[in-house]
Amino acid sequence: MNTDVIISCPVTGAGDTVNRHPAIPVTPKEIADAAIEAAQAGAAIAHIHVRDPQSGQHSHDVELFREVAERVRSSDTDVVHQPRPPAAAATSSPGERRPRASSRPGTDLVARPSSATRRVGELHPEICTLDCGSYNFADGNGDRTSRHRPNWARRQARLIQDAGVKAEIECFDLGHVRLGRQLVEEGLVDGDPLFQLCLGIPWAPRPDTVDAWPTQCATGCRQRPLGRHSASAAWQMPMVAQAMLLGGHVRVGLEDNLYLSKGVHGSNGQLVEKARGIIEGLGGRAMTPAQARDHLGLRKPGS
Repeated sequence: MNTDVIISCPVTGAGDTVNRHPAIPVTPKEIADAAIEAAQAGAAIAHIHVRDPQSGQHSHDVELFREVAERVRSSDTDVVHQPRPPAAAATSSPGERRPRASSRPGTDLVARPSSATRRVGELHPEICTLDCGSYNFADGNGDRTSRHRPNWARRQARLIQDAGVKAEIECFDLGHVRLGRQLVEEGLVDGDPLFQLCLGIPWAPRPDTVDAWPTQCATGCRQRPLGRHSASAAWQMPMVAQAMLLGGHVRVGLEDNLYLSKGVHGSNGQLVEKARGIIEGLGGRAMTPAQARDHLGLRKPGS
């Protein structure tokens, strides 16, 4: 059991949730305010996606990331800054056609350039997501596939490493954990690795099998313990207790779950407060941003 728990809050996400919740953060100001609200409620990490201010759809615009970061930092609110840059991968969706330089003619693959990750490094983030495998999912727009080839993951890992930023290895299946371990062995991830285990996303492992998921991760892969890890799911509050009991950290926020209780929309701050209550009710404490930085071996903000 882990009693010193990091709460990470993904405040808006990339999914088509704007019309499913009355207050999904969309503009840089709204996203920054959501990060500040989460930090004040007890989150140590703010996981940041950005959206096009007009359409509300997911964006890869580095200037939007920059504005969010500047707004949070100028507020004097202490929180670990984690931008979610576009992965060096491709996303496909039936009927989707968006020509990009690295897309193959006649396909529906949409490339997400690694150069954007390189530019996100200009913002001096403290931690950065590293996807470690392809997966299928549904986000309200139909069935989609996110492709993350091993060598593309290596390129991403090198970009994150060269920027001097901690990599959070994001895993949607057990094979992703294995690739993440391989990147560590190849020297592409510095320090003790941090794994983010993503559950309940179609078609990732189901939340009702969560009892087996961290256990398999801890006992598999050449019988080595997984080490530092966090878990997330749309089934958020049971996951908070489960992850803590199995030695991990937690993630709650509007990217993963829109509801405080059945039929009741929540805010990021409310979700963090509820998670913090569960942690404290089990005899633990939520780490401060400073404690999380020390625990994860992060560089100092802005350095």
